[in-house]
Amino acid sequence: MSRPIAFLTALTLWAGAFLQPLQAQELGGLARLDAEASAITDARWGDGTRIELALSQGVPWRVFTLTDPDRLVLDFREVDWGTAEAAALDRSEAVTELRMGVYRAGWSRLVAVLAAPLAVQEAGLRIAQDTGAARLTVTLAPTDAGSFAASAGAPRDPRWDLPPPAPVTALARGGQDGRPLHVVLDPGHGGIDPGAEHGDANEATLMLTFARELKEVLLRTGGFDVTLTRDADVFVSLEGRVAAAHAAGADLFISLHADALAEGIARGATVYTLSEDASDAASAALAERHSRDDILAGLDLKRTDDRVAGVLMDLARLDTSPRSAALARALVAGIDNANGDIHKRPLRSAGFSVLKSADIPSVLIEVGYLSTPEDLAKLRDPAWRAGMAAGIRDGLLDWAVEDAALAGLRRQ
Repeated sequence: MSRPIAFLTALTLWAGAFLQPLQAQELGGLARLDAEASAITDARWGDGTRIELALSQGVPWRVFTLTDPDRLVLDFREVDWGTAEAAALDRSEAVTELRMGVYRAGWSRLVAVLAAPLAVQEAGLRIAQDTGAARLTVTLAPTDAGSFAASAGAPRDPRWDLPPPAPVTALARGGQDGRPLHVVLDPGHGGIDPGAEHGDANEATLMLTFARELKEVLLRTGGFDVTLTRDADVFVSLEGRVAAAHAAGADLFISLHADALAEGIARGATVYTLSEDASDAASAALAERHSRDDILAGLDLKRTDDRVAGVLMDLARLDTSPRSAALARALVAGIDNANGDIHKRPLRSAGFSVLKSADIPSVLIEVGYLSTPEDLAKLRDPAWRAGMAAGIRDGLLDWAVEDAALAGLRRQ
């Protein structure tokens, strides 16, 4: 602790001892400044400056100096400055600017910008025993720049300051080796396929914009690698999207859509997983139409027929399907907590082609409905999209923790 701070601490302790007879009046609450009885003045002989503040009652306070620019700071809990004007209080040539206001809820601050370095020579709070009114006096004396800089700085005190931020270690996600969780985001449609359209809005453009924003949110969070199946207005086949996820070594796959209904009204986000009825057909289609290298990561199926490949994919789905379902639940919870914009039936299953990967947990999110004016306005609102992205991120984080905890129970 530097000598000036130690000195001020001693003064504070002295003030506390001085106030012992007034225990019935506990320091705290709102004090009011008497502007007419307060002033900042220079000593007549020009070698010091004096700050005198008349308060309606005593309150906890502290004083310290800061550099860049040189200034003195007085903190209080709490002072009502009333109609006091800085220009009327500041009668000193040593103080070039005076500011008063709220420091944070429940705390007030006075800042005096100094024309030259001044050190706190004496500081104390005296309280009248008969009225409880208080007078804070701070005497400043000239000092050199080096000494001023050495003693400057706000003292950390748990009674005044928020605690220092605790160190945060990124959660281990993805594989058991702690590598980042690799997420493949699939903006629906694109190119010759604009998807749903409503007025001048189309699904392909809106979802590409959202996918790019969601990617940034995940990357800034840390613990994620992110790949987009398309990063331009181009056409990518449904099979190509699944193949891209395998090529990227995805840990999970999220397809992003915004549908439009020809009839009726729908609102809010819906999360789809592959339906059980579609699983067998999906396995057959993959075996028939995909390169054997694209079907199951880590397995060489080049010499297997479609039936064997289908059996192996069914086995893979015994592990993947519950993980996809858990992912869908986590995403719905994350979105609901973030903005509450979920469909009345937010969890559904269907035979979407992009969900047919057997070994990658996969979901499709209908972020909203273009045919509903309220949803369309939200999809066009960057602030709303940021909230939706945060909800998806939170869902992914929760799912990653749960999925890692259950990793040891999976079939190998």
